[in-house]
Amino acid sequence: MKSKSSIKLPLTDFEKANLRKNKIKIANILDYAKDELEVLLHATPQRAKEIYALAEFQTIPSVGIKFAEDLVFLGYYSINELINKDGAKLTDEFEIKKGFWTDPCVEDQFRLVVYYANTKDTKKMWWNFTQERKKFRNEHGYPVSRPQKSWFDE
Repeated sequence: MKSKSSIKLPLTDFEKANLRKNKIKIANILDYAKDELEVLLHATPQRAKEIYALAEFQTIPSVGIKFAEDLVFLGYYSINELINKDGAKLTDEFEIKKGFWTDPCVEDQFRLVVYYANTKDTKKMWWNFTQERKKFRNEHGYPVSRPQKSWFDE
């Protein structure tokens, strides 16, 4: 598991001020329940849930804030919600929802988070799933519903 001190969160100035006021470090966000964060940060239940999820996802090896935000964008708020999911299908859903196809390494990250959710193995990083992705896509391709526009045209 990654160091909790490497967690980054897109907090508002108000949320940061409330953390300081309550003497809470970002690295310790996961020590509090979501309902406690709601009170401590003066946040809505949804915002507290989102902040907690962003922090939790970053405990997965090689997952940073941007990919944590992608998981929340898809509607996931805990690692346990990713158990028994399929990294390729998550990629397909993500691309459709975004409206453009993404860098292939994003699929490697989806495959990593599903693997981690099911095993809690901290030894693998996203790049350990590149060959698996390439083999799968060579055999199965992409869905016909895949957006035509690419992420670098965005």
